[in-house]
Parts: sequence; C-alpha cells; structure tokens
Amino acid sequence: MAVREILKMGDARLLRVAQPVVNFDTDELHLLVTDLLDTMHAAHGAGLAAPQIGVDLRVVIFGSGQLNPRYPDAPVVPRTVLCNPVITPLSDEEEQDWEGCLSVPGMRGVVPRWRRIRYQGVDQYGDAIDRTVEGFHARVVQHECDHLDGKLYPMRVRDFTRFGYTEVLFPGLDPKADD
Repeated sequence: MAVREILKMGDARLLRVAQPVVNFDTDELHLLVTDLLDTMHAAHGAGLAAPQIGVDLRVVIFGSGQLNPRYPDAPVVPRTVLCNPVITPLSDEEEQDWEGCLSVPGMRGVVPRWRRIRYQGVDQYGDAIDRTVEGFHARVVQHECDHLDGKLYPMRVRDFTRFGYTEVLFPGLDPKADD
C-alpha cells in the first residue's frame, strides 16, 4: 500500500512487452493492485499500467470520477482492474482526441483510437470481464493496454503539429492537468 514512482518516457522498462498474469487472488497481486490504485489517485490519473511502476505484468487499472482535474469534462469510467486484456475493435471507425500520460508529464497530443471496442480479461480474483464500450472509456482502455505492449501515446501521434507541452498548447489549464 504505497504510492510508487511512475517511470518516465526514456526508461527502457516502458518499452518491454509485459508478461501474462498466471496466478490470481494472491497477496502479491492484491498488493500490486493497491499500489497501482494509490499511485493513480495520487497522480490524478484516469488509469495506470503495471509497467509504469516497473512491474512486468499485464495488469492495468482505470476509472475516473467527476472530480478528476486532468479530465474534468470526461464521462465517468467505472473503476476496473483488468489482467491479461484482449481488445477487439468493433469497427474501423476512429476518433482523434487529446491524450496525456503520467509517464510523459507535461505534454499532450492528439491520438487516433478505435471509437468502439470490446475488451475482455479477468480481474485480480480471476473473474471474467467482458465489456463493449465507446468514446472516452474506450480511449482510456486502449491507452492503458498500449503500455502492456511497450507503446506510449507519442508513438501513435500522426500530426506532430498537435503534440507539445501542455502549458503552451493550453495556457491557463489547471497545473494538475499537465501530465
């Protein structure tokens, strides 16, 4: 139960492909989930992946409430622990929108993502999760799952005129929203 250091872009550990979780409902996995949640909340994140805190496992957490200063206008996404996720796009339709990342602090970029997806996996107890989502919820899931494959959102930016420092792109934005 601790706030862990979030690795920053440039750290080679963020570029690895994470390993599947094979043991569920263990003390170690529950401690990891607690650390991920504590760290995400302390950083005002909408999600966090285990590789971002240096843990080489296919575990992501996500969820946002109405009072997140980084995403004040975003719809609520249910708090979820997702292990060994599989994402299936439900059409070729993409949406482009601004993203930030706790591992790329102070920057934002416009990133294309599938608009509507199905994601499947299991929670920390090994119970199945199977959801069809769209919009911001789909974006958050895709962003976090990218971390499991060694991808950071700048790798998906197509137009670098729409990528830069938050303070330059959005002057006056809440400073807590810069990462």
